[in-house]
Amino acid sequence: MPRVVKHPEARKSELLDCAQALFFEHGYERTTINDIIKRAGISKGGFYHHFSSKEEILETLGVRLAQKAVERIKDVLEDPELDPLGRLNAFLTRSRRMKVEDASMLRATFDVLFRPENSVLYHRLNAALTRVMVPVLARIIAQGQAEGVFNTPDPTAMAEIVLQLGTSTQNAVARAIEAAGTPQAAAAADALEERLRLQGIAADRILGLPDGTLVFVEPGFVQAVMTAR
Repeated sequence: MPRVVKHPEARKSELLDCAQALFFEHGYERTTINDIIKRAGISKGGFYHHFSSKEEILETLGVRLAQKAVERIKDVLEDPELDPLGRLNAFLTRSRRMKVEDASMLRATFDVLFRPENSVLYHRLNAALTRVMVPVLARIIAQGQAEGVFNTPDPTAMAEIVLQLGTSTQNAVARAIEAAGTPQAAAAADALEERLRLQGIAADRILGLPDGTLVFVEPGFVQAVMTAR
């Protein structure tokens, strides 16, 4: 049978598809590069032509998932009926809904990412996601700045700061994941929910809004994500 030569981007996308499937089936830690190579039907040299490590695959997957998430909220971003504040809260609401919908698919990866020994990998992935999301959030903030809704001097810088607030929840998320299925689960979920509420207040103050204007969490959200399998 003649060898099938694929476009480099097509081959890279195929590798990502295979890796994602394996991560969700077996977990990130239990999946090896050889597993990915076997699933994709590619040589080891072909793999290393596209990726230097399993960590780089995970980081690239994070970017791809973020880009797909932006596509899923495109209607909110482009809705002419929404004012800046309505658009930002709709963006946050849709983001929460997608996390609940995708929770069972993503938990295998999150269970690994939020372990203390994987802190460097967590921050690498978070930086990759931030690069995708900053322009989206900055566009909303810039509209609000222009219309006098938000009081902020630099939409892009403020978008970066608001998104980086999420890293402050790392330990609370790790505790909630560790407590899942134990008698401490409810208390850990409540603590994370409170941390997200405070994150929303911090974002309000960054953008010059009254406390509680932005809705970063709703009752039951954390529980829904933590119990997904």
